[in-house]
Amino acid sequence: MEHTPPPLFNQGPSARVRLLFFVLLSLGLLVLDARTNSLEMVRKAIGAALYPLQQTSDIPVSLVENVLEYFASLDNLRTENERLQKLQLENHQKLNSLSLLQKENDKLRKLMNVGSVLQVKGAILTEVVSDANDPFSRKIIVGKGSIHGINAGMPVIDELGLLGQVTRTYPGRSEVSLVTDKDQIIPVENLRNGLRSVAYGGLDGGLLELRFMAANADIRDQDLLVTSGLDGVYPRGIPVARVIRVERNSRYAFASIFCEPIAGVERHRFLLALDTVRTPEPEGLPAPATTPTQPENDNGN
Repeated sequence: MEHTPPPLFNQGPSARVRLLFFVLLSLGLLVLDARTNSLEMVRKAIGAALYPLQQTSDIPVSLVENVLEYFASLDNLRTENERLQKLQLENHQKLNSLSLLQKENDKLRKLMNVGSVLQVKGAILTEVVSDANDPFSRKIIVGKGSIHGINAGMPVIDELGLLGQVTRTYPGRSEVSLVTDKDQIIPVENLRNGLRSVAYGGLDGGLLELRFMAANADIRDQDLLVTSGLDGVYPRGIPVARVIRVERNSRYAFASIFCEPIAGVERHRFLLALDTVRTPEPEGLPAPATTPTQPENDNGN
């Protein structure tokens, strides 16, 4: 009785025979396609069928590349944003410095113009370095002193008006009492009608007061007060204050008149100290000779 192996173990042609068969088939197809180009449609059909599979297989690669590109772009944008923010801050700082310098330049130009208009012997430009240490007075310290030609008693102005008076000098520093100081007394004149008065400092809120003015005095709100020049210290015509409130009471002989300083009392930096001292006439000069007149006689001799 003849036994055959079950189909499970029926291997068919050997591996070498199958390899040789497929090699010959491949060579035959290559030669046929090279001579007749008959497999072009087959290649296109296979390519069309495999295209979705190719696209699907490219999805993970594309996804990884897009993720990496996204994070790289995000890092670049963050770096660029930080650089632009830093540049913006630097430009903003430069713009503020330029604006500050322009304002200071304008103030200095106005200040020098005011100094040239006033009839004074000279003017010394100086800068505020600090406030005085006395909390009960309104004084400042400027950066020039006696070695620079500043002496006690000099009026001090800014580009708007009278700021105060030099009350103490040191070799390289000077102390200036502001017009709002309690010890400052300034002869003033109403620019509208020429009415003269005296302005006193020391009021709360940095105001000035006109004292001993009659209740019926011709003075109104917004009247401009300038130095009268009667004391010989302040040149005539420097703006001092503007009237902001007039209180009249029939029970009192004097009115209460309050004024606001014109100068930037709390916002000054560059100031001008005015030298109002005039050179005295030299003494000991002989008097000019005069020719005595002869009385005329009645006879004409």
